[in-house]
This record gives sequence, C-alpha cells and structure tokens, in this order.
Amino acid sequence: MLLCMEEVTPQEGQQRMQQGALLVDVREQNEYDDLHAQGATLLPLSELEGRFSELPKDQELVMICRSGARSAQAGEYLMQNGYRQVVNLGGGTMAWAEAGLPTEGTASQGELS
Repeated sequence: MLLCMEEVTPQEGQQRMQQGALLVDVREQNEYDDLHAQGATLLPLSELEGRFSELPKDQELVMICRSGARSAQAGEYLMQNGYRQVVNLGGGTMAWAEAGLPTEGTASQGELS
C-alpha cells in the first residue's frame, strides 16, 4: 500500500520545527557535517531500518535530505511502520539553504557548490 506523504516548503518546515516538530536529516554523516539545517537530527537512511524506533511517534517528523528524494523514501518507510505525523521537506537541504534559513556545518560559512 502506497501512503501519500505531504510535502512542505523549507519555510513551512522551519515553522513546524518551531511548533515542536523534529527535523530528521537522512543523509550520511559526511554530508551532514558539510552542511545541514540548523536543529536537524541525523539518522542516515542506511541506518533507518535498524534505528527508526529511536524516533518519537507522538511528535511530527519533518524529513530532509539533500534534494528531497531520500527523505521521501525514509518518510514512506516510517509511515509503513506506524508513524502518522510525517512530512517531507521539498527540495531538501539545498532549498533550505537557498531560502536563507539557518544552517550549520563546514560549508555553511562559504558558498554552496
């Protein structure tokens, strides 16, 4: 069964975080270290199957990756495993940074390549 996940803009994602949602970055550690949305929690897609139970079911989850594809995949997986409050951040970290929202990491000081 394919579940339909809502997609939000970076601004909506940030707003939801301010209202208590958890931003979950599913990229790998090195990508996260380079640049990530401020406040994001790292849970690499490669570790999701073994670690998804660490994520709260009673809190909205905003999934993010580089461009939105891996986070959509992760969100679908979570929804198939009983999570109901899951949205995908369209455009991912690239869109977040382009929107001028706060970022952290080694690349956040300079230009995005």
